[in-house]
Amino acid sequence: MIFRQLFEPTSSTYTYLFGCPETRRAVLLDPVLETVERDLRVLQQLGLRLAYTLETHIHADHITSACRLRTLVGSKVACPALDALTCVDTPVSEERPLQVGTLTFKPLFTPGHTDAHHSYLVQLPGLLRVFTGDALLIDGCGRTDFQSGDAATLYRSIHRSIFSLPDDTLVYPAHDYQHRRVTTVAQEKERNPRLGGTSLEEFVTIMGNLKLEPPKKIGIAVPANRLCGNCTERAHSELQQLGGGSPQG
Repeated sequence: MIFRQLFEPTSSTYTYLFGCPETRRAVLLDPVLETVERDLRVLQQLGLRLAYTLETHIHADHITSACRLRTLVGSKVACPALDALTCVDTPVSEERPLQVGTLTFKPLFTPGHTDAHHSYLVQLPGLLRVFTGDALLIDGCGRTDFQSGDAATLYRSIHRSIFSLPDDTLVYPAHDYQHRRVTTVAQEKERNPRLGGTSLEEFVTIMGNLKLEPPKKIGIAVPANRLCGNCTERAHSELQQLGGGSPQG
């Protein structure tokens, strides 16, 4: 597998590029509108053709480039089926994994940050990688105070779908605000200050006391992402005038 971890600093978002070495088809997971030119440049450098953009959830802190990339290179838009977005070409679910060449993206239903959030498990011989979106972060987790978030649901999702994976599974989040890139299931079970050894009741209390500011772009990003990023020119202009969003975790 061809693999790259790409970073957008304004929203501290990781976009992941996967390429099938046999078919040269590629997938971008959680792409960001502002990095379209960079992503296309990396694809060209690697000799890959973008087949799909894939989302973990409807983001509140940035606009996806899914629709823009579909217009530019003909890639298809894949999103969780539960979001029921009319702009999606390929809905995915635990029963409907995404297959691209030799690569399989197995969706794991991990609600709690949003009600339709999915993580994705990618397995190679001897190596498991899980891409957890905003559900599980490094030493943290996604917020649960907007977009149908629910702390108890998130706690159960992480324990059921992520902490049940082998301890040496690599965990790649959608965000990190301290320049960390990867963790493991074992590390998060042991030392995550919100989830490592805490009870459900303790976790709900922790999440209820975060008192974070709303993401700066939420009013623009959520409606735009319900259209797969196909927002108006006015919204694009407003987005560029905003600074970095508040942390998702």
